[in-house]
Amino acid sequence: MKTVWLDDDKFHDECGLFGVFDHPEAANLAYLGLYALQHRGQESAGIAATDGPTLHVEKAMGWVADVFSPERLRRLPGRAAIGHVRYSTAGSSTLRNAQPISASFSRGSIALGHNGNLVNAEALRKELEALGAIFQSTSDSEVILHLIARADRQSLERTLSQALAQLSGAYSLVMLTPDTLIGCRDPHGFRPLVLGRLGKTWLLASETCALDLLEAEYVRDVEPGEIVLIDQNGLRSVKPFPAKKQLQCVFEYVYFARPDTTLWGQNVYQTRKSLGHRLAEEHPVEADIVIPVPDSGVGAALGFAEQSGIPFELGLIRNHYVGRTFIEPREGIRHFGVRVKLNPMRGTIEGRRVVVVDDSIVRGTTSRKIVKMIRAVGAREVHMRISSPPIQWPCYYGIDTPTRKELIGSSHRVEEIRRYIDADSLGYLSLDGMLKAVGGDGGRFCHACFSGAYEVGFPKEDTAQLALFDVE
Repeated sequence: MKTVWLDDDKFHDECGLFGVFDHPEAANLAYLGLYALQHRGQESAGIAATDGPTLHVEKAMGWVADVFSPERLRRLPGRAAIGHVRYSTAGSSTLRNAQPISASFSRGSIALGHNGNLVNAEALRKELEALGAIFQSTSDSEVILHLIARADRQSLERTLSQALAQLSGAYSLVMLTPDTLIGCRDPHGFRPLVLGRLGKTWLLASETCALDLLEAEYVRDVEPGEIVLIDQNGLRSVKPFPAKKQLQCVFEYVYFARPDTTLWGQNVYQTRKSLGHRLAEEHPVEADIVIPVPDSGVGAALGFAEQSGIPFELGLIRNHYVGRTFIEPREGIRHFGVRVKLNPMRGTIEGRRVVVVDDSIVRGTTSRKIVKMIRAVGAREVHMRISSPPIQWPCYYGIDTPTRKELIGSSHRVEEIRRYIDADSLGYLSLDGMLKAVGGDGGRFCHACFSGAYEVGFPKEDTAQLALFDVE
């Protein structure tokens, strides 16, 4: 027997955030909020809570339900809390990088959860170390704590403004002091963060689906460049930074966000259907059925079926109870890593011309195995359709991505990729089609992973160092 690491050959968002202020069961609400955001990170989970003068932090490796037992939640008293779920890059899955991270300094105590990536993290870290700072992790998020500790002490608003003004890149943050819950987004607004209410309780969340679980009201998005501070006097907003071009991550619509989330004013499920509509217009094909690669391909496949008039079927069944590793028999099973997650339906597929809709192709290895599995149960033809353009560039703004040489779209033409995955045809949605499907000409979206247009630059020497940091 051997242990197999199941790599689903997808991009991964780095974390989900949740915050609660003024509720007698703040930690329990944070736990439930993280449960709804589990798709944003599966390697570690943590909650920080305050009962007044003290911050209590509990975190561990694993899924939310495994990390937080009733006993552990009882160790998190107080009426305010923040929570974090995390997905790490390979090799950095360690408890010391789990969040929230916390520290005590002259202003008191603070805990922080981060979604994004600081492109100037290495330069900042070197400056801070030269000034005597000692780092406990390899996370770029720890840089933020050090900047807060060294900033002006006149007010919390001024402290945060001075610290965050030094950052370049993507960050959505939730922070907790003994008396204040804080949420903020970078001036470009790469990553989502929303504000909600549950009676008198204020909530912060990466996605609205976390508010829905608690039957809370969505109030509004935290705006790009905004800092919201919530304490016993209510909510106040600070906008200390000059307005910058919005660069919302378009991949949130394509893959990351849950379908039931309302993201930047649009329902994710309906947006994915629009991607499928466009895909069918750009790459029509004669076929008998349309099937999705579950779960992220479902919306686009439904849209493709609607637009094309080809019946939608569930031809691949996903096992939702598979962890990140599995024990494989010594004899081995062909395409084991994919087969343990997906099972093709022979009765649906056999003898038919099949359109397979997925959200993206990263390395191409999984798509190749899926096509072979579908052919093995008797498909006459297999036509692959992708609801985004070829991925050609790594992301430096908060996504765990392979190096450029590992991205099949960066070095191979579409016809070469088609031959590699052994499909009868392959069609990618165009960049223009994708941007129109998500609501415009792309002027407010970051699409650097497709286009190479890195609109927030980074020092050349830092590009080689980005892998040293966990892109939270």
